[in-house]
Amino acid sequence: MQGKWIKRVMGVVAVGAMVAGFAYALREKPQMVDVGVVTRGPMRVTVSQEGVTRVREVYAVSSPIAGHLARTVLDEGDTVKAGVTVVAAIHPLDPPLIDSRSQAELIAARDASRAAVAMAETDLKRLQSDLHLARDNLQRARTLAKTNFLAQSQLQKASNDVDVLEAQISSAMAAIELRKAELASAEARLIPPSDPNRKRETSCCVYLTAPIDGVVLSVFAKSEQPVAVGTKIAEIGDPEDMEVTVDLLSSDAVRIAPGAKAEISDWGGDKVLSATVRRIDPAGFTKVSALGIEEQRVNLVLDLEDKDPRLGHGFRVYARLTLWQSDETLQLPISALFRDGRQWSLFAIRDGRARQMPVEIGHMNDEVAELIGGLAEGDRVILHPSDMVSDGTLVEERQE
Repeated sequence: MQGKWIKRVMGVVAVGAMVAGFAYALREKPQMVDVGVVTRGPMRVTVSQEGVTRVREVYAVSSPIAGHLARTVLDEGDTVKAGVTVVAAIHPLDPPLIDSRSQAELIAARDASRAAVAMAETDLKRLQSDLHLARDNLQRARTLAKTNFLAQSQLQKASNDVDVLEAQISSAMAAIELRKAELASAEARLIPPSDPNRKRETSCCVYLTAPIDGVVLSVFAKSEQPVAVGTKIAEIGDPEDMEVTVDLLSSDAVRIAPGAKAEISDWGGDKVLSATVRRIDPAGFTKVSALGIEEQRVNLVLDLEDKDPRLGHGFRVYARLTLWQSDETLQLPISALFRDGRQWSLFAIRDGRARQMPVEIGHMNDEVAELIGGLAEGDRVILHPSDMVSDGTLVEERQE
């Protein structure tokens, strides 16, 4: 009898153990999650973009005439003084070589000029003879007019003839000088470059001096060479007067105002340089991104407040510009947020379970978001919620 009771007790224990095992196996297991906390503190929204340093005022030294540039003795980095340092020296070009056809044309033009000079001299001699005769007639007319044998009108006509011939002689003499000048020009065009009698200049025609006190930034023409009018020879600027240009998306540029603070980093130095936005260009431009997307961008010009002599013209830098900042605001990690329709939502931890809650979000940066409503300081939220987490899911914080 006692053996039967023992068997019954053992059976009940076995059944209870099986039920407990099934209950343990089917129990709800908590999901391991990363947890963040709603905090209060300073927050700043920034935008970072690659920029380029440049000298504020760059002066280009260009050739004012067509000539032969002497070898430039200046190098990049050399210091120059305004009105004293010679940047370039330009000699006049040698006359071009004359081919057979051009030479024949020039010879014909020279001979025509000589003939024109001879014709002008002949006209002068004829006019001088006429003037001599007119003066004799005027003298006789004056004598006859005194004895009333000649009318007054005849005397006036004789005098007028003399005046007209004197004027024609002056014109003929000027015509001779003109023809001689044309002859000299025609003969000059026939002078070959190798003529030993051709006068050579002992000094350079044009010296180009530095327009400002500064440093040579670039030299575009170093060796001796012919140059045309307007050929750029060098660029000069003052490296102490440095600025930074940054191109931003137009949607970001409208959120920045002149006077906004910026930080210059990744320029190679061991400290961050402070800068201020001086100007935002009024016109944008289209730029193709690395992904092949056309973007509308706007150039911003920044003034460097902290300067470093190691920064030069055209150096690459990164500029971080402040779009918005607050000394104290309620904030949470942006990794806790997700979209539920058009509403921002997150999973908050309540009594060990995940509770989906809508929240109102303000400004956001790469790490945190401004919390306007929905949670309080100190509330715990789930970071990077997976598809295993839903409203009411039992959760447990993952320990590092």
